[in-house]
Amino acid sequence: MEHFAALKILHVVSTALLFICALALTVWIVRGRRAGDATVQNRAMQRPWVFVWLLMGLCLLSLPISGWWLVHFAGWPLGQTWLLAASVLYLFGALSWAWLAVRVNRLRRPAIVGNTRFTLALAVFSVVCFVTIAGLMGAKPV
Repeated sequence: MEHFAALKILHVVSTALLFICALALTVWIVRGRRAGDATVQNRAMQRPWVFVWLLMGLCLLSLPISGWWLVHFAGWPLGQTWLLAASVLYLFGALSWAWLAVRVNRLRRPAIVGNTRFTLALAVFSVVCFVTIAGLMGAKPV
């Protein structure tokens, strides 16, 4: 298989896994909250969900590497505005995701009470960053 096609598949699969994992966590928390469990987000770092968080982290680590190689193989200059914007958005999105993971991990301890609105804002900001990046990558406004 050609390197470009293999990298493109890896990049798309990583992006899809990232969004599927985030969607699964969101659906699980929303369903728990609607069922009346106010502490469902405190259990988001228990054993089965740690795998989801680790898978999301692995996807986040592989995306810039596979993305850089895709740009390199395609021959696009790294100074294009849409690539620079996507890189900056990725930096902010990944940092907010890491901060979100730390906050959710801290929420599982009963002694620590966190601001759930700020946690939700971090999650929404991270999702908006990654959806915008996916839009930029799909449109490729050269």
